[in-house]
Amino acid sequence: MKLIFKANRYIFLTVLTGLLMNSIGLSQAVPGKDENIPFLMTFGKFAKVSWGDDDFSQSLFFTIPKDFKDPFYIRVFDPEIGGDNDEIAGDWNTKMQYSVYGGVDCIMDGDETSKGIQPQGNYKSGTLLAAKTFAFDPVYDNKYYTFGPFNPSEGKYVSKWNSYVFKIVCDGISGDDGNTYKYFLSREQNNDKPIEGANAFTYEYSFRMWNDTVNVAHIYPYLDTGTVFVQVRNFDWDDDGSIIVRSTMRKGQELKISNEADWAEDRIKIYPEEIGLSLDFQFLKRKDQLVRNNNVVMSVENQYGENLQFFSAPIGGVPVYKPAVVIRQIKKK
Repeated sequence: MKLIFKANRYIFLTVLTGLLMNSIGLSQAVPGKDENIPFLMTFGKFAKVSWGDDDFSQSLFFTIPKDFKDPFYIRVFDPEIGGDNDEIAGDWNTKMQYSVYGGVDCIMDGDETSKGIQPQGNYKSGTLLAAKTFAFDPVYDNKYYTFGPFNPSEGKYVSKWNSYVFKIVCDGISGDDGNTYKYFLSREQNNDKPIEGANAFTYEYSFRMWNDTVNVAHIYPYLDTGTVFVQVRNFDWDDDGSIIVRSTMRKGQELKISNEADWAEDRIKIYPEEIGLSLDFQFLKRKDQLVRNNNVVMSVENQYGENLQFFSAPIGGVPVYKPAVVIRQIKKK
């Protein structure tokens, strides 16, 4: 039995690594192309949670394939707080700190705090590689700031993904304004040049919705082996339409939705056919009234209370519903 288990485990890890490598293509923008999300969102630590941020911090992880040996960069688009995209609350008084971590402790099995779900405990675990604090600064409004170069071996090697992992944390360290921003993992300092086979993920997603009623945003939680059911949580959705789940087995299952400054929770059963793939959470804004500047937070836990990863490029690709085909034999009269 041990030999069978080890063989099956090897096959699973090989398949997962292949899916991770093949799902990415040339996409390391965060939010990713398939997500159709305009911006990540983090508020200053004195903001009201009713503006759509539950904890004023967001941690994100990049995976760099083991075979990639060149230096790389983490680029932040619109890192400052002020100007065209950000959300003002009175006066621009907010400071935002970005910090990049590598080393074997940047993400730790059995330590949920290292995953940055809440800004507590070891959420800044690892070796600090770079950091910078931004306030209102027109120099970086609608422009990039670039961290790096970094050596891939400075990250934590994770054999499951055959990749090195790095963490970047965005903290609202003062003020009450909202910071909208994006990331891009690049081979070049001053251009967006993707690394084939790389990806990005987070365990709690805080993002801005589009200011229209047409665009549909997506996020893609990955279902690892052994997942039986998941607990889905959304914060401050503002009753802005509906959130539905699609997969190879689900045509469109609605989730319970939150209103202002509260959490809504829902539990959904996971089918064996969904394991090793991503779910597709779709955010459909209400059509009768435009809710502007809607910021929402999402997290998903499995039956053990472990948070699932949202990959910017969904593992296995964007799931497509495959209805069961029923074949009936028709008797000749």
